[in-house]
Amino acid sequence: MLVRSEKLDDRSAIREIVVEAFGGAQEAELIDGLRGAGVLAISLVAEIDGRVCGHVAVSHLKSPSRTLALAPLAVTNTRRRQGVGAALVRRAIDIAKVEGSEMIFVLGDPAYYRRFGFTAETAAPFRSLYAGPHFMALKLADGEIAAAPVIYDDAFDRLG
Repeated sequence: MLVRSEKLDDRSAIREIVVEAFGGAQEAELIDGLRGAGVLAISLVAEIDGRVCGHVAVSHLKSPSRTLALAPLAVTNTRRRQGVGAALVRRAIDIAKVEGSEMIFVLGDPAYYRRFGFTAETAAPFRSLYAGPHFMALKLADGEIAAAPVIYDDAFDRLG
């Protein structure tokens, strides 16, 4: 498996994967909106046998500064439970650390995201519309991060 940054000609495959994984186009439109707003910080694809089979998007948050949102993560149905999603998440975390981000937030299944170090306890001091057991964070940098409200890009407002 090869995990790499998306290329322009990957976009139709990314859209197909995301629509298949989520059963509709909203999350694919979210990715387009993040790209259009210039806040898509990391966009990775997983490729097996020359075919794109997974995608992860990581975008800049409006607040707190130097933080990111991991969403969405999608893998084709035929490649699920084969480590594709995990490889994408791990690579995205590595890139975020190297680029100097301080924290990544995610809204998702705690049983899945805990394996990467995301916890609801880390996210708890940060006010968010999504607060609760599925709202988690992973601290990437040493030191204290001021607890500011978590504000996503406007593209997220269009999700149902």
